[in-house]
Amino acid sequence: MMEAQGMISTVRIRSARAVLLAGLALVAGCGPQKKSVFPPAVTLQQVSAKATGPWHVTLRLRNNSYGGMSFETLRGTLRVGDLGGVLLDARIDQDIPSFAADVTTIDILPTPEMSKALAALAAKGSSGALPYTIDGQVTATPEKEKASRAFEVRGNNWLSPVPGIPDTYRSP
Repeated sequence: MMEAQGMISTVRIRSARAVLLAGLALVAGCGPQKKSVFPPAVTLQQVSAKATGPWHVTLRLRNNSYGGMSFETLRGTLRVGDLGGVLLDARIDQDIPSFAADVTTIDILPTPEMSKALAALAAKGSSGALPYTIDGQVTATPEKEKASRAFEVRGNNWLSPVPGIPDTYRSP
């Protein structure tokens, strides 16, 4: 008889634990789902530049997060080759879904040295390439959050002339 009571007691304890764990799992699942947020990426997609005057720059913004983000501003520096930088200051105002990308355009006034470097690149034709770097901050509001955040961004790659389209350079 003692063994039967001990067995019933063990079954009750296990059942109680199972009910408790199921209840905790149910309560934990009731909270708002939080999506992982990762810093976005910013790269140059295209530069349209005449020999003198402003450059029309197309920036590619990639949302690397599991939820959508509302992008607001970009502030940073664009460096071409080993030359000094030019300020990037753009209002973006774009919603980008998770793991997607979109473009925004900005006009900048390059330094004379940057213009010369691009002209030398154009003279090499489609075999030429010029490194660039973007450093700065993007402000964006992640999905399900009320306040915007500042994300550090750094993008670097190469610009090459586009065959058949004068004064146009693209990055892979």
